[in-house]
Amino acid sequence: MSSRATPSGSTPARPLRADAERNRQRIIAAAREVFAERGVEVTLDDIARHAGVGVGTVYRRFADREELIEAVFEDQVERLAAAAEEATRCQDPWTGLEQLLTVAGQYFADNRGLRTILLEGGSDRPRTVGMRERLTPAVTAVLTRAQQAGTLRADIEATDVPLIHIMLMAAAEQGRAVTPDLWKRYLTLILDGLRQDRDRPTPLPQRALDQGEFDRAMR
Repeated sequence: MSSRATPSGSTPARPLRADAERNRQRIIAAAREVFAERGVEVTLDDIARHAGVGVGTVYRRFADREELIEAVFEDQVERLAAAAEEATRCQDPWTGLEQLLTVAGQYFADNRGLRTILLEGGSDRPRTVGMRERLTPAVTAVLTRAQQAGTLRADIEATDVPLIHIMLMAAAEQGRAVTPDLWKRYLTLILDGLRQDRDRPTPLPQRALDQGEFDRAMR
């Protein structure tokens, strides 16, 4: 019996064998850990070594590093987008904004690779660009709600948000060896600057570095 073609004339792709799918998931899990810790500039050899497979196995599942990056980060971007959409449903618009900036900040602080993809324009491939664009509607909605409620400055735009996180992640990187949550101190300062109406300064959640800690952070 001859095989039936799909309407486009091509034969349907066969599903991966169970062992091949296990290897694929093993590679993705290893890449997720390595990208989070070291960023996306690692090699496929690094990923293969961490996954405990040969680099040829990685190349059989992924054509290049960019394809693996997309497989790893699409799910994480969807989770971040879901968090942003949840922030649009907060009863208090300002609380929704705080929630969005805090949750996104934690994602970025925990994952160097995600920072590169979303904040530093790490790739201009269509799927990666689509990941960045996936977040824009919810972020815009959170800002608009807070502005309409009169709690957020009227001159803040959606493009300010990634730049705010770039500033926060600079603090996170400098303070990582001393206090991993140092960036939250500066998020609180930024939030005070974003408020349209503020009677008094908000207490800071993290203390400032002392001189010795500052010197260590700078090194």
